[in-house]
Amino acid sequence: MKFKSIFLCLPRTKKPKPKISLRKEEQEDGMPIGKLYKQVGQDAEEQVLSGKRLRRSGLAGRAINIEKYDPTTVSKIRYPKQESDEELIKTALNNNEFIRNLLEDEQLQAIVDAMYFREVDSGEVIIREGTIGTRLYVSANGTFQVTIDGKLKNSFDDNRVFGEFAVLYDVKCQATIKALSSGGVWILDQDVYQDIKLTSDIQYHNKLLTFLKNIPKLNDASDEILKQVVDLLKHEFFPAEHIIIRQGDIGDKCYIINAGSVTVRKDGDEVRKMVYGEFFGQLALLNDTVRQATVTADSPGVECFSLSQSEFIEYFGNIKDIKDIPEIPVRTPTLPVVKPFENVNFDDLKVVGILGGGGFGQVQLVQHKEHKQLVFALKRIKKIDVVQRQQQEHVYNEKIIQMRCNNPFIVQMYKTYRDSKYIYFLMESCLGGDLSTVLNQQANHRLEESAAKFYAASVLEAFSYLHERNIIYRDLKPENLLLDARGYLKLSDFGSAKQLESQRKTYTFVGTTEYLAPEIILNRRHNRGVDYWTLGILIFELLVGETPFCSSNDMRTCELILRGIKEVNFPKIVDSKAEDLVKKLCKPLAVDRLGYQNIGIEAIRNHRWFANFNWYELRCGQLEPPIKRHIKNNTDMQYSAYFNGRGSVIPPDELSGWDNEF
Repeated sequence: MKFKSIFLCLPRTKKPKPKISLRKEEQEDGMPIGKLYKQVGQDAEEQVLSGKRLRRSGLAGRAINIEKYDPTTVSKIRYPKQESDEELIKTALNNNEFIRNLLEDEQLQAIVDAMYFREVDSGEVIIREGTIGTRLYVSANGTFQVTIDGKLKNSFDDNRVFGEFAVLYDVKCQATIKALSSGGVWILDQDVYQDIKLTSDIQYHNKLLTFLKNIPKLNDASDEILKQVVDLLKHEFFPAEHIIIRQGDIGDKCYIINAGSVTVRKDGDEVRKMVYGEFFGQLALLNDTVRQATVTADSPGVECFSLSQSEFIEYFGNIKDIKDIPEIPVRTPTLPVVKPFENVNFDDLKVVGILGGGGFGQVQLVQHKEHKQLVFALKRIKKIDVVQRQQQEHVYNEKIIQMRCNNPFIVQMYKTYRDSKYIYFLMESCLGGDLSTVLNQQANHRLEESAAKFYAASVLEAFSYLHERNIIYRDLKPENLLLDARGYLKLSDFGSAKQLESQRKTYTFVGTTEYLAPEIILNRRHNRGVDYWTLGILIFELLVGETPFCSSNDMRTCELILRGIKEVNFPKIVDSKAEDLVKKLCKPLAVDRLGYQNIGIEAIRNHRWFANFNWYELRCGQLEPPIKRHIKNNTDMQYSAYFNGRGSVIPPDELSGWDNEF
């Protein structure tokens, strides 16, 4: 029986893994056609179709407080199945590239156990186009039909996975799937999938933490330090008879056995066997020590976690003892003693026009009625949308974090208001438009290298400020980068930002599809490493005019991201220095990305692509911006990116009280 896949109700064809072509669409003169980007969750009529790139909306899953999440309280769900049903589901999931990449081997059985069966009647709609999907399906039996915009696309009667992207977040279905006969489907709910992934990841990290606590030289460290060491562990497999370490060699790694066994020999004589949970080579961790024995993998092979001396030193510095590693304190942004514009009342403001829109509302340009020189951006958010999409924590984080930030490369938020329908953020106005609009105005939607360098450096300055305060941003893209009246860049929209405790991590699925880091797609814990990834994607987009993993749909984009930057063919317009930087920022593992090491963001500033860049003049505002803005007055909206007046339907009241602190 053939197994196929449907993404969000759309059929896919299976292809081999070729190198990704970045120029599949070309005009007759060889110039690339402007890419059209899908805006998730927005109506097509709100998008720009005149050869320009569409504005991309961010994605947000349910907020997870990892500090309060206890995996032992999550009950294991198991629906009884016959062996043939289990095999059908496993085969379908394994033949789906997207799902196969999401699941570890030990998670697959838990997913299969958690799927339940539902009979469907002839004519029943399983998924309806335009509705929000929260379930993954595997067709068990029956015949099904796929339609888009009322037009028949295909029908099928074999076993297929469909709706798979919905396990990550609430996604708008792009087609309708209807049963043409009686039959049945196996169903996986989004919240169950996420609980399985989260529980598995926590248990996995706790196991590694226990391993490390048993290793001399490491067991004196605090849990906070050991949690960072866990990130440095790499999974390795050695076949039978493979010599893992050789007596007399200089050691550079230590190993922990996760499965299988090894034989230890000294001067050719067998000394002992080592099995699960045992470790060897630990003397090499902090100094160059000659191996005292030879360790060989037993049949059929051994699975280990390895810890490299060089990576340990890159991350923690050249230390003599792990007890020398300092704990990193949390630097919390504090509000200034005198809050500017705290006496500006909502009724003092009048609307001048619309600066932008999307997500839950719109951004208006407002002016003080009496003091005309006071002009602000007022972000208006529909409360009912926030509640329906369960985004209260994201919106609250946006307020808390952005109001406490005071940096020239970050849009400042001054005050918040609320009424029965909306909450409002009063912010500094940036009349130069956003970087996405700038790209749309350029030939082939790309910038000169000097301009790309200026904007990337500005983002890096904002990230440096945030990361010093343990804030991760998580939604970098040109749409969220605004230009002020001079043409200097500022980071805006902190709806996906989060402040972490010390070196801890978080799990929430947030970001914009083309910019998602692998660990977010895989529902793994993440931290500032996602921001380094997005910086690499941004640099690529600024230089090329499109992101490295863009494709016709979100799931395909995620598949390409999980294949990695090594599969991307960089066009000739990207020089070797820029290519090297992007590849170092977009390493699959966060711990390997440039900026994650001991010296942090300074490693990115020191990269040769930024050679001779004047960071001091940038911080002081003395560098000439590459693209100047000619603002006539403080209400000049000529650079506004807003396209039309849609989205102005007045929402119903929302009085639950979640916004009492606004």
